[in-house]
Amino acid sequence: MYLVPPMDDEPPPDYVTFVALHVNDLRRETLRLVGGDREAAHLYMDVLADVACHWRRLLWRRRLLGHPQAAADYMTHRLATRTKQWRDDQFYEVDVRVIPPPPAYYSRSGPTASLALRKADLLPDTHRSGVEATADAGIAWVQAYRRQLWHRAGRLIVGGILLIAAMIQFMTSISPTP
Repeated sequence: MYLVPPMDDEPPPDYVTFVALHVNDLRRETLRLVGGDREAAHLYMDVLADVACHWRRLLWRRRLLGHPQAAADYMTHRLATRTKQWRDDQFYEVDVRVIPPPPAYYSRSGPTASLALRKADLLPDTHRSGVEATADAGIAWVQAYRRQLWHRAGRLIVGGILLIAAMIQFMTSISPTP
């Protein structure tokens, strides 16, 4: 019996929907804040995992306090916090250079385009929308679930140590001293 039931190992549908709605904006904002660094993918996944860790609390806040943007506000707060931590960890100067646009032969049209690039406009698109958001939600939820398991193990270990210390303290207080 749990006072607060443990986190499910699968993301709930409302979390997946939330991620699908906000993942593109979150990616774009993360890339903007870190300047296109390759750490942006890690940062936005960490932010999604932070939201997943607190998802039930955020749902309760939305229901009880009538705050419909609780999860989005928390996501924005965690993005700012994670970005600040990332910036504090940087110890090198950033050299900003303007990269010119690619040459014309990389375009999909024009006389210098390859046959594959010219045919690409004629083929139907195979991109499946929504799959990335579902995958990102699942990955973030698993990260949050594992984090929750580690926190639970830590609480059990600390509780056991405190219990043993209390028993030792109790045993020394009732034993006769010579």
